[in-house]
Amino acid sequence: MAVEEIGRLRTLAIVGQGGAGKTQLAEAMLFTAGATKTLGRPDDGSAVMDFEPEELARHISISSSFHHYNWKKTEAIVANTPGYSAFLPECFNTMRAVDGVVFVASAGGDLKVEAEKIFDEIKRLELPRIAFVSRLERERMNFAAALADLEKTLDAKPVALTLPLGEEAAFNGIIDVLAMKALIYADANGRPREEELSGDARARAEEARMKLCEAVAETDDALLEKYLDQGEISDDELRAALRNAVMACKLTPVLCGSGAKNIGMGPLLDAIASLMPAPNERPAVRGSGPSNGTPVERPHDPAAPFSALVFKTVIDPFAGKLSIMRVMSGRAATDANVLNSTRGVKEHFGHLLRLEGKKQSPLQAALAGEIIAVAKLKDTTTGDTLSDEKAVIIYPQPEKPAPVISFAIRPKTRADEEKSSIALQRLVEEDPALETHRDPQTHEIILSGTGQMHIEVTVEKLKRKFNVEVELQAPKVPYMETIKGRAESQGKYKRQSGGRGQYGDCWLKIEPLARGKGFEFVDEIVGGAIPRQFIPSVEKGVRNTLPEGFLAGYPMVDVKVTVYDGSFHDVDSSDMAFQIAASMGFKNAIEKARPILLEPVMSVDVSCPDDCMGDVIGDLNSRRGRVLGMETKGHAQVIKALVPMAEILKYAPDLRSMTSGRGSFEARFHHYDEVPAPIAEKVIKEKKEAQESAKAHAHA
Repeated sequence: MAVEEIGRLRTLAIVGQGGAGKTQLAEAMLFTAGATKTLGRPDDGSAVMDFEPEELARHISISSSFHHYNWKKTEAIVANTPGYSAFLPECFNTMRAVDGVVFVASAGGDLKVEAEKIFDEIKRLELPRIAFVSRLERERMNFAAALADLEKTLDAKPVALTLPLGEEAAFNGIIDVLAMKALIYADANGRPREEELSGDARARAEEARMKLCEAVAETDDALLEKYLDQGEISDDELRAALRNAVMACKLTPVLCGSGAKNIGMGPLLDAIASLMPAPNERPAVRGSGPSNGTPVERPHDPAAPFSALVFKTVIDPFAGKLSIMRVMSGRAATDANVLNSTRGVKEHFGHLLRLEGKKQSPLQAALAGEIIAVAKLKDTTTGDTLSDEKAVIIYPQPEKPAPVISFAIRPKTRADEEKSSIALQRLVEEDPALETHRDPQTHEIILSGTGQMHIEVTVEKLKRKFNVEVELQAPKVPYMETIKGRAESQGKYKRQSGGRGQYGDCWLKIEPLARGKGFEFVDEIVGGAIPRQFIPSVEKGVRNTLPEGFLAGYPMVDVKVTVYDGSFHDVDSSDMAFQIAASMGFKNAIEKARPILLEPVMSVDVSCPDDCMGDVIGDLNSRRGRVLGMETKGHAQVIKALVPMAEILKYAPDLRSMTSGRGSFEARFHHYDEVPAPIAEKVIKEKKEAQESAKAHAHA
């Protein structure tokens, strides 16, 4: 695209809740515009926008995909995004890279919390939007219900530009409210025949046009005054004011059709071309300077210094890493040297690539507003900014979502174990919503994500991309032990077996510390009862015993140990003897100091609709949770509670069931607290049985 033609470019994302028909709509748009030769269908695996094996198996979009088309002197880059809750971070990242969105509204009256979250993000990013009500050929689909959802639930300020003709299986065309024509679609080629409006269709069109004129006039004071005086607005005035209202995010034009039957695509493509902004019509993007964080703005202008935001990374074990970026300003060129300003390292562009579904085609250059891919950047990851070395800017990193579910993963073979660590790190680089770490206490590899499906897809990718097979297990709860009382005890180690013996003797006093204080060692030896060189040995002996615990082998924490007396032998005392003596004394004292089990307690924020609040609160109480309060956030209630980790390991599917998929939650570690005695007895018994079983297997 030539520099002077940036006004022809449209960069947009197709967004909406899972199951709304986004991919089928994208396929119909591409086919109608001539970008593809056949109408792809996700249900039979022929879609160009869903191509990952995990997507084909589940018939859902899991990651964003990209394509482009030309339509009436505009060139559009379109991103198809996932809509299921587990993959919304991918959708939100992609929305940072576009200038507008097509929001696919469900016509089934089943608006889900995902749609609310997506629309909230659209508003936050101040993205111009068009809504499209699809799947009207299906049973129980209702255009009026979709409009009502957009108005009442999402506060989208919808205005209908097209209306459906016929219902369900008889749906075969649309009314174009701007042109006041009927468009009848006889087949799936996307080319309708025009008919004049009459009867009921004309009455519906006139009513919709009146509402459109009123809504548009209310966004412009001068136009409103004219409309009130004359009672009408010319076509040119209406279209110009509608575009201004869309650009200012004051109205959401609504169109309708069917992706599967390829109905209504022409008016949608027209609306994108005429109502969506070109990159240079969007506000300058904000970033910061490299050193002092001074605010910097960069216009979406091909003549400005180059900058780009990497919003997605694709890892291919054979082709390497593909960095997908939006050129924010200036122009990108093949064989260019740029600066990764986030990390302060230089990168070199090889070939620039245009994304066409799972395929790529080479580009010589790309202008502000374009989405491109560059292969094999060494140090660049998702969220990084690339810029001209002489005009450095850093764009904000995307907000990292809090994981809602975690699993322990166990490699199936020794070879899988050796490869799993590197493979997991590569997948985390590809998907920032994933987290992985090795628990220092349980020694398990923990994989955390935004939902069970997210984790399952990751496991499938591990096998497909890296030939690593793992099993998922519920993670072990990292219990700890402490004491509630005080106690004193002697630890004495004496051994004589010919020649030099071993002798260590110490008296220890133990007492509890405040929760979270860890371990404290105090030396109160006077008069040389234990020589100075052996005091560190006593402390080491105690510290080495802490991880072993007492009740069930969980680490001992929040204990203060004081050595206050002891004795020694001039010849037989040694470092090792005093370590052993201290360990013996510490264990003896713990037994008398009322040892207890501690469990991690999580701070949980549960978001749910009003009508589910009672069930959710009751369920939290049944999980030994303590509700701290509630607050309203958007259309949902947020319940704040403290809940033991052991009780929410499998909370995600339970909450989804309880709220019909409309609930979500975030959990963060808050503190450790005492486990109630009956539950502690059960945990201790299970741990000891597991230890005995492990010993039996070891001896077998």
